[in-house]
Amino acid sequence: MRIRRKARFRDAVASEWTKLWSVRSTFWSLLATVVVTIGLSALLSIAYVVSAARGPSFDPGAYGLAGLNFGVITLGVLGVLVISTEYATGMIRTSLAAVPRRSRLLAAKALVLGLITLVVGEAVSFASFFLSQAIFATKDLDVTLGAPGMLRAVLGGGLYLTLIALLSLGVGAILRHTAGAITAVLGVLFVLPIFGAFLPGGWGRTVQKLLPSNAGGAILATRELPASLAPWTGFTVFAGYTAVVLVIAFVLFARRDA
Repeated sequence: MRIRRKARFRDAVASEWTKLWSVRSTFWSLLATVVVTIGLSALLSIAYVVSAARGPSFDPGAYGLAGLNFGVITLGVLGVLVISTEYATGMIRTSLAAVPRRSRLLAAKALVLGLITLVVGEAVSFASFFLSQAIFATKDLDVTLGAPGMLRAVLGGGLYLTLIALLSLGVGAILRHTAGAITAVLGVLFVLPIFGAFLPGGWGRTVQKLLPSNAGGAILATRELPASLAPWTGFTVFAGYTAVVLVIAFVLFARRDA
């Protein structure tokens, strides 16, 4: 009689790796991340170079990484799709049959997604920086990675995009609905800061600093900004948000029916 071997964590990781690359949404999401992030960073740099505007507040480093804010959208969508499409198609039952331990399955998804988005995130962050600085160099406006805070900002860009994807995975696991989860992620990242800008007084400014996208985006700053948290402080706050969402996702994923 053949003994059935239980699925190990590395088996779950291998399965999720194959599964992620077998769907078209992964390729298109990552391609969109590369094109949109690098392309917009380059276009914004060109627009500044050809314009007549010059000012002491100009930050070539931060300006060159501006496209990363649009990569947030594509990787946020990918993070949601990694889990929500399985509920939409009913594939989640097959996945749970192969890997009955639910925490192991979700951890494998998070690991695979995190590794892929980290590599892509760092690649687009460095590509955006070097391309934008090559454009700025035509007007002697460029900076190098040796400039204060620059290497941290570029590396932090990839880390920020990775946390965006993992946060979105958690939201997708909680809501189990693609459109609802994407709406929730984009609402938290882009709509909340709009409302935060209208909050009055000192407490309003404090709340605005602590909003997820403002806190996470602080890692991209190369200069100290009074309206923002310190880079690593903001990143830590955003990592905390991501951890809380993932913990909730793991608890609900383990308790609810597929």
